[in-house]
Amino acid sequence: MAGSRFAYVRDFELPDPALPDVYLVVRIDGKGFHKFSAAHNFAKPNDAAALELMNCAARQVCSELRGDVVMAFGESDEYSFLLKKDCQLYRRRKTKITTHIVSLFTSSYVFSWPSYFPQTRLLQPPSFDGRLVEYPTAKHIRDYFAWRQADTHVNNLYNTTFWACVLRGGVTEREAHERLRGTVSAQKNEMLFSEFGINYEREEAMFRKGTTLVWTQEEANETTTQPAEDVHDGLVSSPKGSQQNKRKVKMKRRLRTLHVDIIGDAFWLEGTAALPATAEAAPAVSGSCAAAAASDTTLPTSMPSAAPWQDPDRLEGVGCGRWALA
Repeated sequence: MAGSRFAYVRDFELPDPALPDVYLVVRIDGKGFHKFSAAHNFAKPNDAAALELMNCAARQVCSELRGDVVMAFGESDEYSFLLKKDCQLYRRRKTKITTHIVSLFTSSYVFSWPSYFPQTRLLQPPSFDGRLVEYPTAKHIRDYFAWRQADTHVNNLYNTTFWACVLRGGVTEREAHERLRGTVSAQKNEMLFSEFGINYEREEAMFRKGTTLVWTQEEANETTTQPAEDVHDGLVSSPKGSQQNKRKVKMKRRLRTLHVDIIGDAFWLEGTAALPATAEAAPAVSGSCAAAAASDTTLPTSMPSAAPWQDPDRLEGVGCGRWALA
């Protein structure tokens, strides 16, 4: 930068490095998205295409900042990005990291809009705000993402019940709010099933659990033919003296898109079996709701012709979280 007599103004810029050796989480949130979603006629209570567009923009952030962003979680119009403890992006300057992620996410959202809403012109520019928070331990990170997913469950159950009352029950939005005031999860589940034939547990996992993006490591096998005495680390060989193919194990990184429980241990620990949902992970079902297992009734949503959120690969994430905390 030119060393002119005006350069003194740089002295007003304050350094803002994040603490060393702590996890960084950048959470972005849509600005004025109630108005934005109404202008673009998003389906209520969930618009699958709009959520997939958010996921697409988040995947772009994870890909562009691979090696730094190791995990992300999204619901509604918000997304949280986890940066590893030894991240040196922008020398850990908080404003630089936050503004980069917010601008990259926003531009990716606009760029990808036609792919998810080919028949709908973008009528106004979307915008997002962002904040960066430092967390010292892996426990804090797990609790943070548990907090965000619990928020997903609470909000989605309320919105699903609210819009069922409005769209199917014929009441006004104000009347629906009044009816739901003070109700707990079990009461909302009961109302959904007994009055509208909706088994909440059969709503799409993406709606109930949000979307988790995480970089994982998988084996990428290569075979090579070498004398057995030339075995190196990472080679699985045949008995000494033979000339056979040996398998060289390499690890490749893969960005997984998941709609799974991240509150319990199964997601975070290697080799654990799927655990029962906790009270926070899934609202309790009681009364006639418990008998709704065979019900496929759900609220209408606007979905693209394909439904990637139903891919079985997205619904199984046991052990994937361990890579984010490695």
